[in-house]
Amino acid sequence: MNIPEELKYTKDHEWARIEGDIVVVGITDYAQGELGDIVFIEFPEEGQTIKQGDPFGTIEAVKAVSDLIAPVSGEVVEINTALDESPETVNSDPYGEGWMIKVKISNPEELENLLSHEQYAELI
Repeated sequence: MNIPEELKYTKDHEWARIEGDIVVVGITDYAQGELGDIVFIEFPEEGQTIKQGDPFGTIEAVKAVSDLIAPVSGEVVEINTALDESPETVNSDPYGEGWMIKVKISNPEELENLLSHEQYAELI
């Protein structure tokens, strides 16, 4: 199981890469493996505000449909539109080209609510 040390994680299997005041968000290798072949992702609109712990979209796989849960609160500043054409990229590269959204964080203290890679490894 691939759990990069430099990322933060949620109990809902999203990852967060902090880049200054921008947080790049995706789902973990564990999550994509559990979901199976991903066929569609519903994203929020750019400019939309999301709230930590609330759904920001859905991910549809052959086996199931799941909510995507926001790891931080803030404004969605970019969406990975390449996933519209190739959602399976999340299966093959969940921590790279399979990223989903970028959020301008509104409350940096929320980062303390996220799990380290060790804590996430214990969870799964």
